[in-house]
Amino acid sequence: MSNFVPAPIAQLPWKTILLLLVMASFGFIVLYSAAGGSMTPWAGLHMLRFMVFLMMAIIMSYFKETFWKTMAFPVYGIVLIMLLGVELMGAVGGGSQRWLNLGFMRLQPSELMKVAIILAVARFYDLLPPSQIRTWGAIWPLLVLLAFPAALILLQPDLGTTITVVAGALTIAFLAGLPLRLFVGGGVAIAILAPLAYFFALEEYQQRRVTTFLNPENDPLGAGYHISQSKIAIGSGGLFGKGFLNGTQSHLDYLPEGHTDFVFATMAEEWGLFGGILVLSGFFLLFRWGLGVATRAKTRFSQLTAAGLTTTIFFYVAINLMMVMGLAPVVGIPLPFLSHGGSSMMTIMICVGILMSIDRHPGRRGAFG
Repeated sequence: MSNFVPAPIAQLPWKTILLLLVMASFGFIVLYSAAGGSMTPWAGLHMLRFMVFLMMAIIMSYFKETFWKTMAFPVYGIVLIMLLGVELMGAVGGGSQRWLNLGFMRLQPSELMKVAIILAVARFYDLLPPSQIRTWGAIWPLLVLLAFPAALILLQPDLGTTITVVAGALTIAFLAGLPLRLFVGGGVAIAILAPLAYFFALEEYQQRRVTTFLNPENDPLGAGYHISQSKIAIGSGGLFGKGFLNGTQSHLDYLPEGHTDFVFATMAEEWGLFGGILVLSGFFLLFRWGLGVATRAKTRFSQLTAAGLTTTIFFYVAINLMMVMGLAPVVGIPLPFLSHGGSSMMTIMICVGILMSIDRHPGRRGAFG
């Protein structure tokens, strides 16, 4: 085949591309069923977006590491300005102000910040001399990089995205070599400050989400409705599900947001435990590939960026699955490749594109390698 296929195309990670295509196609099937057996309004657009963003990711794979290094801080600044724009003139939906209306689409800059913060923090620790990694100079710039986007995203308000942005940045800081005691101390401080944050930092509806997560049965028809119906949908699927197009929770509108945040519950009702294992297996293979890219990378920046982007996708999956199963508060995190949503899919495919770029151009091992 190498005699017929150009080398740049043959060198693409086709196994990973095929995996993504299979997962997005399964998402198409789930969304098709969620709409009662219709391509509209979700399934057709879902697949169209995926194909467009897949082409974008493939194009991104041709960029070398020097491009991402050069763009790390400018991209962070641009996305930060976009977050400021959301506060000034952002579109409101569902009681939250999170989008910029571009005419042809509504863009959610907070989703892009998940990638921008990874690039910026990885670039910072790439520039930092190893001798300073355990000094104050390795900590305060990280806090500055995190403080502004975290505050702006909390104002929208969007607690789930804030958690993902902070977690991605802290993951890179940990991998860069910051002392473990800092993270342990930070965890203790969060535990102490959590009650204050609950009463003074969270909106009323966010407080209800926390109390509902702890005991959803207290208000099964009110604040606990989402989690209760999600558990019913997942449990009623059994081992092999009720069958394609035979779900009742989503088709009879008992399950809210069955095409976005709770798409896993929609899937599990019709495909059962078998479908859930298939989805988890797909994500496992994706994570294994991403961590493999980080392992094969030759430079500090590539290693940190690849690991950070992989863990960012992991946080999407972990938080969403914990949410739909009642193991975490409902925070509005979509499930990659299955949930309907343009901004989240674009973010995931940007992560994939940069990972493919690092895999194609691992760089040369240097002093930090």
